[in-house]
Amino acid sequence: MTGTPDDRREVALAIAMFAVAGFASVFSSRIADPLVTTIAADLSASVKSIALLATAFALPYALIQPILGPIGDAVGKLRVMRACVAILAASLVASAFATDETTLFLLRMLSGAAAGGVIPLGLAAIGDRVSMEGRQVAISRFLVAIILGQLAGSSLSGLLAGAIGWRGVFVLAAMLALAAFVAVTLGARRAPEAGKPLDLAVARARYVELLGMVRARALFAFVFVEASALFGIFPFVAVLLERRGAGGPAEAGLAIAGFAFGGLLYSALVRTLLRFLGMTRMVATGGVLAALAVASLLVLADWRAMAAAFLAMGLGFYMMHNSFQTQVTELSAHARGSATALHACFFFIGVALGPALVGTGFAAIGEGATLALCALVLCVLGPVAGTILARTDPARLPPQRAR
Repeated sequence: MTGTPDDRREVALAIAMFAVAGFASVFSSRIADPLVTTIAADLSASVKSIALLATAFALPYALIQPILGPIGDAVGKLRVMRACVAILAASLVASAFATDETTLFLLRMLSGAAAGGVIPLGLAAIGDRVSMEGRQVAISRFLVAIILGQLAGSSLSGLLAGAIGWRGVFVLAAMLALAAFVAVTLGARRAPEAGKPLDLAVARARYVELLGMVRARALFAFVFVEASALFGIFPFVAVLLERRGAGGPAEAGLAIAGFAFGGLLYSALVRTLLRFLGMTRMVATGGVLAALAVASLLVLADWRAMAAAFLAMGLGFYMMHNSFQTQVTELSAHARGSATALHACFFFIGVALGPALVGTGFAAIGEGATLALCALVLCVLGPVAGTILARTDPARLPPQRAR
């Protein structure tokens, strides 16, 4: 990040504010996962139906993006974020008092839609405040909070449920969302945004503009592919361990936690990686590293070894994904919210479809062939994405071809 000390301090404060909001958003998304059987027993519902709470959160999160992006561009990203975390806090409190699965299902849908207005707009707001030179490092700092939120949401909720119950966990998540509301409110006061009414014609024109860019379409496709190929594997880790007599759900959770630690390792190394590899080679290397990690799952029969593979997978994923996120924030300065929203939409559609695609592959061609195919996709994705991003870099192209 460049600029005067005061500028750098303001940017650091802004990233801290976004980090609080991002942590609360991701924490709320993961809390129900370890509590499925507990919630099902309390509400006299089936485990299968309560397991769908994850889908109830994820799909609205993805589908709300094309709506919230243009609103953020028009009325102000922080205004939308503040409204979203307020709604998130209220829906989480209401969830704690749900008396049946239908009510809880609807409230999780509302929570997912509200959480969808935090991270994509946070990325766009960082793009507004940080020059491209320091933006990838700034976004990687934001990612730390997101990764920690994922870890805390899936681990703390299970640990705390015995002491405060699943309803208490939802109240805790609401308190974090309230803290995010306070942080965003204070941040908005320090840096007021100029807003204007939403113009649907302008919003539509911005989406047409974005989708008309070769670089934008490529970036949206990249995150869909990486999400499908990588996150589709996660629900089947316990299956792989059980079939190999190496553990079950508990060991699978510990193994998958390695992915988050890989993300933290990336955040610590990002400056060095950029200095020695540059963005293009880092994307290519990340894809190959993630592919090798997925391929290793074909033979690993110990959860500790799988945890190491997932760490490498997480490092490779974030080498690609953080680069994609950074490039998306530079697609259009006047439509940054719309660009990051579309990006998040494609990513979470990939997250939602991935398990279905991998499950179908396991049934049709076997787990070995499916994992090999996922590894091949990632191995091709990294170098191809790096090449395309280099060739479509607006700084290297005549103005008429940059789009």
